[in-house]
Amino acid sequence: MTRTTQQLFDLSGQTAVITGGSRGLGLQMAHALGEAGARLMLCARKADELEVACADLQDAGIDARWVAADCAVEADLQKLVSETLQRMGDVDILVNNAGATWGAPAQDHPVAAWDKVMALNVRGYFLLSQLVGRHSMIGRGGRIINVASIAGLGGNSSGMATLAYNTSKGAVINFTRALACEWGRYGINVNAICPGVFPSKMTAGTIAALGADKLAAAAPLQRLGDDEDLKGVTLLFASAAGKYITGQCLAVDGGVSAMIGV
Repeated sequence: MTRTTQQLFDLSGQTAVITGGSRGLGLQMAHALGEAGARLMLCARKADELEVACADLQDAGIDARWVAADCAVEADLQKLVSETLQRMGDVDILVNNAGATWGAPAQDHPVAAWDKVMALNVRGYFLLSQLVGRHSMIGRGGRIINVASIAGLGGNSSGMATLAYNTSKGAVINFTRALACEWGRYGINVNAICPGVFPSKMTAGTIAALGADKLAAAAPLQRLGDDEDLKGVTLLFASAAGKYITGQCLAVDGGVSAMIGV
């Protein structure tokens, strides 16, 4: 029997892992999944921020737990997966969200800083997807949502010196497409969200340098992203409502990418 819309979006009984889930976009996506019925395992580096985030989610009636881990460190990712499987069972949904940026002109960009951005934004996504796929999703299916950026869709329209970040997010987009093609036969859907400018710790420098009003005016919808704007697409990609969608990279940016033709 064909399911209702409410049934298609229902995540009751499912377990989701969200990296970088203690604040910002990660916490917003965690709320979306938890509000749809999923049990949550949050991951970030700072235990105190994770405790606050879990308390916030639990106050909303969501089953949320946490593991402190650095997603650029393979041993930490192994610990995250092991503890999740022990405490919560199989992982149905993985949200790769933890990320870093670095501002420096290309000619002066420190190699160590380049490596730091790539280790978290690209290598970390690969390692965690591999671990979750190997130990939980291959053989039973699942959903992987990678957080990329409109900065990965083209060159650099902002004028900010963020070469490593832009390059890493371009890699995430093609990683998403390639993994979707390879793992589709296992019933694993892999998609990416490409946010535009959302106020956050990571975007604070860009917003301060360019101005919130100027950035908002550059978007057809004339505003920045807010605390609800990623919820719908996150739930679509995570749920049965999106079961025939894979390898896609959806910009949630107020229309900016439509203006620059990417």
